[in-house]
Amino acid sequence: MNLLEIKNVSKSFVNHKALDNVSLSIPEGKIFGLLGPNGAGKTTLIRIINHITMPDTGEIILKGEKLKASHISRIGYLPEERGLYKKMKTGEQALYFAQLKGLSRSEALSKLKYWFKKFEITDWWNKKVEELSKGMAQKIQFIITILHEPELLIFDEPFSGFDPINTNLMKKEILELKEKGSTIIFSTHNMASVEELCDNIALINQSKKILDGELQQIKETYKSNVFDVVFQGGFDKYSATLSASYQIVKIEQQNGNTIGRFKLLNNTTTNQLISELLPHGNIVGINELIPSVNDIFISVVEGDNINGSHKINELNPKN
Repeated sequence: MNLLEIKNVSKSFVNHKALDNVSLSIPEGKIFGLLGPNGAGKTTLIRIINHITMPDTGEIILKGEKLKASHISRIGYLPEERGLYKKMKTGEQALYFAQLKGLSRSEALSKLKYWFKKFEITDWWNKKVEELSKGMAQKIQFIITILHEPELLIFDEPFSGFDPINTNLMKKEILELKEKGSTIIFSTHNMASVEELCDNIALINQSKKILDGELQQIKETYKSNVFDVVFQGGFDKYSATLSASYQIVKIEQQNGNTIGRFKLLNNTTTNQLISELLPHGNIVGINELIPSVNDIFISVVEGDNINGSHKINELNPKN
């Protein structure tokens, strides 16, 4: 079931087309990666979902109803440009925003105490935001975003300002929110985080959606039938060079072994590849190269075709 449906949404500003007939389905209880280069249209789409701006054409459907202003209380939004008041005390500000989201003062206080204790930031309650580091302020904004337990969470570059330890902490919290039933739209340029967190992704480029689907299915689509084969010691690459079953992409030495990279041809199976290579060396391992999200992102944005001659696996594999 989809929590959010984005149907044929277009948006222009003066002479700039920010979104061009974009349609997306956001599955309930999943983490959806919204990806694209700078200026692709991601932020415009997020603002439309949050009723900050309206589409020129198309519509947004939230749980079967056309999105309207009253639905915004069911959405939590962590923008890339943070919106904390620097002169206000941290706890006072968090309490203010929680009440704006519909929580009573007593309920907001109870929840905020829980989260401040969980993040070990209770001592920051009476500090002004301007006294906090960027990462500290980010934690406060994260708490404010999730405190009212919205159905839909939108995180735009949520790890900005975090060191690796706090980044891992936030990743853990995002996964726990998913486990508790939240639906999450996750926009970032950090492709490694997309690999770790996302169930589905969509890629927008130059205002158009150019890729959309389940992450693992997309990665399967982008496979190029390329394998790394590890040989104990050497490998007789000269007598193995010519074959209708495979192409040798490269051969290299590593830790006393030889690693050969082979692209399968003419519907060759891995069993056939192994059979053909056995006379040329002692095989101790074989590994299929699966493209990373980063590889796919670069390939699609630069104009390579899913079914064309892209060089993801051959030239830039993530082992």
